This record gives sequence, structure tokens and C-alpha cells, in this order.
Amino acid sequence: MTNKSVRMPLSALVLFVLAVLALIPALMCFAGEGERLHPVLSDPMAGLAFLVSAIALAGSGAFPLVLARLARRDRD
Repeated sequence: MTNKSVRMPLSALVLFVLAVLALIPALMCFAGEGERLHPVLSDPMAGLAFLVSAIALAGSGAFPLVLARLARRDRD
């Protein structure tokens, strides 16, 4: 086994960062602080859309990561 540097694909990194950014307002809405962002978000369940988006973005970010890992395995 060699000690090669493993790089995360840029698309996976961007999607994971967007997932974290979507998770922040979701947690704020669930904590009841959504009104600070926008009056429509005052309902705690308004964060559900942000939570679903964060999960979808993280799942979408996993695809390029897995594909890069499979491609790396084929090269080795």
C-alpha cells in the first residue's frame, strides 16, 4: 500500500458545503429562531424543507465521491 494523497472531487466538496449551509437554517427553524431569517419561517416545521434539501445535497455529493473512489481503484 502506498501513501497517496486522496483528493475529494470539487463537485462533492461543493455539494457537501451546500448541505451544511442548508442545515444551518433548518436547525434555526427547528429551534424556533426562523423568524430572524424571514417571517414565513417562524413555524418550527418550516425547517423541514431545509432539512430535506440538506439531506438531498449530501446524498448528491456522495455520488461523485464514490465514482472517484471507484475510478481510483480501477487505476491501481
